[in-house]
Amino acid sequence: MSADSKVDLQPALVLHQRPYRETSLLLEVFGIGAGRVGLIAKGARRPKSPLRTQLSPFRPLLLSWRGRGELGLVVGAEPDGPALVLPPGAIVSGLYLNELLVRLLHRHDPHPELFLQYRHTLTALARTDCPLEQWLRIFEKRLLNAVGYGLMLDRTTASGDPIDPKARYHYIPDHGPVEAGAREKGAGVRVKGSTLLALASEQLMDAAALKEAKHLMRSAINMHLEGRPLVSRTLYPKQSARARCGGTEQGASGPEVPSWSLSRG
Repeated sequence: MSADSKVDLQPALVLHQRPYRETSLLLEVFGIGAGRVGLIAKGARRPKSPLRTQLSPFRPLLLSWRGRGELGLVVGAEPDGPALVLPPGAIVSGLYLNELLVRLLHRHDPHPELFLQYRHTLTALARTDCPLEQWLRIFEKRLLNAVGYGLMLDRTTASGDPIDPKARYHYIPDHGPVEAGAREKGAGVRVKGSTLLALASEQLMDAAALKEAKHLMRSAINMHLEGRPLVSRTLYPKQSARARCGGTEQGASGPEVPSWSLSRG
């Protein structure tokens, strides 16, 4: 970020915040045009600061900042619609999305389509009768596509043959799908062709496909975490893969949001 950089009223969401000095906040923010940026919000922790409640995760913002080397300085923030109130069962999923973005996006690398998908996913997690797992898998797939690590889901790697929905495959995360007989047992992630095609078309409707897609996406994402596990995964309670979220998009503050620490990776 250049010293004279100026950004005014850009749609953005806070991914992470932590105390900075006595009264300020250090933020990781995802902006529709700026990508992931680091910002300082001076005085935001003071009791009477209007930024105190605004600069929280899951609150769509129109954010303004000025460049200060690698870290910008927040100069204004206003709501961009109502806050997204995630029900208790979906809060950790929201934190998981935030941690993925912090870990996998480079700073100052714009991803406007991914930003819109992120906001859309948060909105979906806040809705009634929305399957959590399906939205998480779709977001993971689109995030990997955006950062250049997209998965091959419709053809085999070696032959280029179309995926057979009735066949079984081994998915090698840095290679792609191969026929089950082409690799030793246990190599890669075992997955049905129907699951690969369901993930490709973003139509993960049954529990078996969701379970296989979860294992596949976890293996693919772990490759790019440099051996540092995601802290948000440890916050997940034991819950069914078919868990559903409740609640609506509204202006209330919602339940207390747990935190994860960037220092823990």
